[in-house]
Amino acid sequence: MTVLDVDGLAKTYRSHGADVEAIRDLTFRIDRGELVCVVGPSGAGKTTLLRCLAGLLDPTGGRIRLDGAPVTGPPAGMAVVFQEYGRSLFPWLTVRANVELPLKEKGLSRADRATKVEAALSSVGLSDSADAHPWQLSGGMQQRVAIARAVAYEPSVLLMDEPFAAVDAQTRADLEDLVRALWKQLGITVLFVTHDIDESVYLGQRVLVLSNRPTVVLADVPVDLPAERQQLETRSSARFTALRSQVYALVQQAKKGHRPGTA
Repeated sequence: MTVLDVDGLAKTYRSHGADVEAIRDLTFRIDRGELVCVVGPSGAGKTTLLRCLAGLLDPTGGRIRLDGAPVTGPPAGMAVVFQEYGRSLFPWLTVRANVELPLKEKGLSRADRATKVEAALSSVGLSDSADAHPWQLSGGMQQRVAIARAVAYEPSVLLMDEPFAAVDAQTRADLEDLVRALWKQLGITVLFVTHDIDESVYLGQRVLVLSNRPTVVLADVPVDLPAERQQLETRSSARFTALRSQVYALVQQAKKGHRPGTA
């Protein structure tokens, strides 16, 4: 069943008195329970796409549907984890209070909130840090708080906008495995935007490669790696190398202005 349906999406900005076409006729679908990654050249409109999907930007044209309903603003069934985790957390609130905040806005009872917060913190390995404040935690732990907050909200779709770009390599690997573990455990649908080609192949079941601006989908690459993945073993496999090379070549084509159907 299709949970996220994007049909002919277009976005044009007005900048310095001129129109700038960022996205043109972008179409794709994501089925319930999929983990799909999005890559493309710098400036290809990846973040613009995500903000349109999240209802934070109004498209110029086309249609976005979540569970069959048009997205005309931030939808109740969607959560977003941003790259700048420090700005998305409230430093004066504890970890527990940060995770609980959207649940209050959702109107859940105190008991329900407590149960969901504890489960979410446990799922990201932060049960012992519930009473700490974000500024007392490392960058990787702060991003875990942001993920826990999204998980506690129980979205049907989780959007992630280059969430690990600001952490070190080892922390990034740990967080990648955390996302895959939560995705399998919770059965949620994940759209993961990244500039890292290796990360997109390691995480995803599919990789959507975007063209240069004005953005369309250049290719939809199935990732036929085993369902169970390990950082060293998976990344050392011949199939991973082949898929990485395929996606890398597509991104290089996109940088040169290739469009769907061009040689």
